[in-house]
Amino acid sequence: MKGVARRTITLQRENGEVLCERCVLADTFWTRFRGLLGRKELAESEGLLIRPASSVHTLFMRFPIDVVFLDGDHRVVKVVPGLRPWRLTAARRAGRTLELSAGACARAGLAVGERLVSYA
Repeated sequence: MKGVARRTITLQRENGEVLCERCVLADTFWTRFRGLLGRKELAESEGLLIRPASSVHTLFMRFPIDVVFLDGDHRVVKVVPGLRPWRLTAARRAGRTLELSAGACARAGLAVGERLVSYA
């Protein structure tokens, strides 16, 4: 969106391993509304952290994504690998949602219970 600054952070595991190098924060009405719509792909080093969010959809999207649901302490409560376009998913205890390129969670071996750390 023109005129809307995109704030990015880096997400890593507690051991320092980078999970998402360029993670865009979607924490305003417009950034949450836009999400990944209009994109043709999501690079391996990119992601979208939506907060607050305990559910997401891939309506009108063109590619599958991995979805990671996090609680308020950035602890993984659910991982949904390869969510295809035109699908919905949710996690009861989630307070935020991380969207990554399809296959990113499997490549990283990300598991429920892990805690992620963010920095600007």
